[in-house]
Amino acid sequence: MTSTWKIELIPVPVTDVDRAKAFYQRIGFNADHDHRVHEGLRFVQLTPPGSACSIVLGDGITEKVPGTQEIQVVVPDAEAARRQLLDAGVEAGDVDVQPWGNFVHFKDPDGNSWALQAVEPRANG
Repeated sequence: MTSTWKIELIPVPVTDVDRAKAFYQRIGFNADHDHRVHEGLRFVQLTPPGSACSIVLGDGITEKVPGTQEIQVVVPDAEAARRQLLDAGVEAGDVDVQPWGNFVHFKDPDGNSWALQAVEPRANG
């Protein structure tokens, strides 16, 4: 029997934690935690609407260079997701229609790339 694996947390490298936190909250992420664990380690966990997986940003979280993270998430409707981003003042690309789904691309203030993909329902959710 195969065990279930679920992605829990993805680190997102940023230059300004408060600016990044405000950006993600503006586009609908919930701020789950914001704790300074000790000097040099601040842990900020944010969860996209309806997601079981979160992102983490902060001081001392990752050694990745800000602007290098790429994340793809599934949304029910690419047009609606794009409107939500535009309404929040975020620059978002047009909906890119592909045979495997409709995509909307945007970047956070540090240049980390996001792809929102609307797909037909599939067996693994």
